[in-house]
Amino acid sequence: MHRVTYQMGMSADGYIVDADGASTGRSRAPISSASTSRSLGSIAVHLMGRRLYETMTYWEDPANAASFDAAEREWADLWNALPKLVFSRTLTEVTGAATLATEDLATEIARLKSLPGDGDLAIGGADLAHQIAALDLIDEYQVLVNPAVAGGGVPYFAHDGRHERLTLVEHRAFDGGTVLLRYRVER
Repeated sequence: MHRVTYQMGMSADGYIVDADGASTGRSRAPISSASTSRSLGSIAVHLMGRRLYETMTYWEDPANAASFDAAEREWADLWNALPKLVFSRTLTEVTGAATLATEDLATEIARLKSLPGDGDLAIGGADLAHQIAALDLIDEYQVLVNPAVAGGGVPYFAHDGRHERLTLVEHRAFDGGTVLLRYRVER
């Protein structure tokens, strides 16, 4: 069965973007080619909202690809081939390997979980993740903690009063100070 996972980078104080909308990560490039390949390789479908979809079209643009280094090229190739399901009230079409969702979150996730095969249903974007968490549909949080303090902005977790019990299933430190923390949601 497919797991629903939420992986995003955040600052040490819990924000994925700061108050000005800037990423709290260290760069736009993946942490490492090997970890990115492993991470993307475990995804069956990437769930995202409109804003993240529009941001990630950067990786599909041939004009941008000309400046990619080898790791960025590898990442873009993996990302562009990955099936994506976009939740939007305003978009009428998407490109590449993306499809627009036609049902509500719970219905779409139930449909995807019932499909044969392996791989995670990976959530991209805090707003979408907060909505899916409110439905109690997240199975695992994969937090990339970056060595920075944002001081405010968009939080990784919704801070909506919900309580979830988590079990740490993996932790790993990368060069540069970023730490991966994987937590399984206890039900």
